[in-house]
Amino acid sequence: MSINATLFVQAIVFAILVWFTMKFVWPPIANALDERSEKIAHGLAAAEHAKIELSNAHKEVELQLSATRNESTALLADAERRAQHMIDEAKARATEEGNKIIAAARAEAEQEVVKAREVLREQVAALAVKGAEQILHKEVNASVHADLLSRLKTEL
Repeated sequence: MSINATLFVQAIVFAILVWFTMKFVWPPIANALDERSEKIAHGLAAAEHAKIELSNAHKEVELQLSATRNESTALLADAERRAQHMIDEAKARATEEGNKIIAAARAEAEQEVVKAREVLREQVAALAVKGAEQILHKEVNASVHADLLSRLKTEL
């Protein structure tokens, strides 16, 4: 066979190979490549979507943390106010109790002073009677002179 016929037969075989490849081999490869590119595109879109969701989640977490910080600060301030109020109430109650105790002590001291004066008056009256007895050199009857002695007590 001649070189021209060999080239011509090889060209026909090559054309048949190209046609067979284009008809039966190339479409599944192209479909696989298209599917793979779609999967990659979907994966990239999902990654972008996940990145956006992550960013939104970070923003939401920051908002919640900020709200929680504000709430805890408010609770702490409220607790401090309540504690100060309780301390003030306790101080007021303690002052009130102290005033009551001081008033009771003053009243008791007044009663003691009155009792001491009464005892002192009776002792002075008894001394006055003894002094008068010695001056008169005779006994003074206390029951007879009770009116006189009671006036003497009130004067003292």
